Amino acid sequence: MAVSDDRPDGIDELLDRVRAGYARVAAHEAYEAARTGEALLVDIRYQALRERDGLIPGAVVVERNELEWRLDPRGSHRLPEATSHDLRIVVICNEGYASSLAAVSLHQLGLHRATDLIGGFQAWKAAGLPVTP
Repeated sequence: MAVSDDRPDGIDELLDRVRAGYARVAAHEAYEAARTGEALLVDIRYQALRERDGLIPGAVVVERNELEWRLDPRGSHRLPEATSHDLRIVVICNEGYASSLAAVSLHQLGLHRATDLIGGFQAWKAAGLPVTP
């Protein structure tokens, strides 16, 4: 039996497709954008990973399952920083996979400047950027 071209995408194809819709950022670019106040860094890693590897100073920690509620500028449970759909948000996960899907979800809420960090927290750390225990 031949494989149909109608089969659903696998995760690799899905990531390729969603990432084509926005410009991802490298660690130093994210650092500079946060340092100058041009972007809000949002760490979506699990607590165990934050405890193991540390935190990015100034990043807002929002568990992935709360992300949309906390960053929707019209939401009743939004963070104080989530004041506009024009807010530039850099989502950070551990290695840069879950953050891509999270960024697309934020785009669907109208946060058109949302992006994610290529390589995630591990790339940030490998670049020698600040991390606190």
